[in-house]
Amino acid sequence: MNMQIKGHTVRGKVLDEETRCAHYHSEIDRIAIKFYCCGTYYPCYECHEEDGCGNPDVWPTEMFGEKAVLCGACGYELTVSEYLTCGSKCLTCSALFNPGCSLHKNLYFQT
Repeated sequence: MNMQIKGHTVRGKVLDEETRCAHYHSEIDRIAIKFYCCGTYYPCYECHEEDGCGNPDVWPTEMFGEKAVLCGACGYELTVSEYLTCGSKCLTCSALFNPGCSLHKNLYFQT
């Protein structure tokens, strides 16, 4: 499934315009991650497993300056570095992100 969110295509089981999905849908679940392997935004690793490229790969540290995280509240694209240091809050609109996502960062970013 594809959904246009703030001018960006997000794939997976997206439920709403802030990128919540069938797997993660609390009030603060409002980011999508551009997967390094396919350059496509998904709300979570489970959506990518179900609908992705079938060849998961993480963002290498030398590419942490690339835009890879979409704020579902305002559409701002954070770089990997910005996301990892933002304190679970959008740098543009201050919408809160789920701090629990850091438990899965190894699935998205080289650690």
